[in-house]
Amino acid sequence: MTLLAGQNAIIYGAAGRIGTAVATAFAGEGARVFLAGRTRARLDELAGGIRAAGGRAETAVVDALDERAVDEHAAAVAAEGGIDVSINLIGHGDVQGTPLVEMALADYERPVVTAVRTQFLTARAAARHMIARRSGAILFFGGAADPVREFAVGGLQVAFHALEAMRRQLAAELGPHGIRTVTLRTGGIPETLPADFPGRSELEENIAGKTMLGRAATLADVGAVAAFVASDRAASMTAATVNVSCGALVD
Repeated sequence: MTLLAGQNAIIYGAAGRIGTAVATAFAGEGARVFLAGRTRARLDELAGGIRAAGGRAETAVVDALDERAVDEHAAAVAAEGGIDVSINLIGHGDVQGTPLVEMALADYERPVVTAVRTQFLTARAAARHMIARRSGAILFFGGAADPVREFAVGGLQVAFHALEAMRRQLAAELGPHGIRTVTLRTGGIPETLPADFPGRSELEENIAGKTMLGRAATLADVGAVAAFVASDRAASMTAATVNVSCGALVD
């Protein structure tokens, strides 16, 4: 039996690289995936690929920073049989490679404000529908980690730490309703780097060089782990982070 058979899963930022990997993995495990994002053509292309492989996919243009849009979309999905899984993978608009002392305030605070706002809106929307069913999984991506010494990451780490505080509080409040909250943590996924990203090859080597397995996590790795964590096989996992770093991060 597939891990997510009969479940409805919302993936925000589904057309991005990580979102595509997660959506594809969820659909491959039997979930009906609701692909949300801002670009219709990219969502439809992803949905077409999932359907061609025998999966079920629906698309919707949703601004995950818009409270009304998020609430209305969640209500529409809930009306299709409920919400079993919600994961937010939209981009946070972070600026990397610029030292903090040279960074503009707007560039520093953007990922923090964006991450906190969107995750709050999407988690709240899903939880409101999950509570009545006394089940559900809300997944986060990123996770808190030690400061990065080799590369300037701007406000990204601050954003991840803020999300972890939110995830912990949600775990405490939603646990009595049977709802789980889990964060997926990686040590970096080279496949997500743009081809023209400055210093890409050096950064890829740095990421892989820090791992205990001698390789970096792939998008497929992330999708597979996300599907497991979202499934009933992980029913006892909440208030937790899952390490998908090939040993770059040591628990």
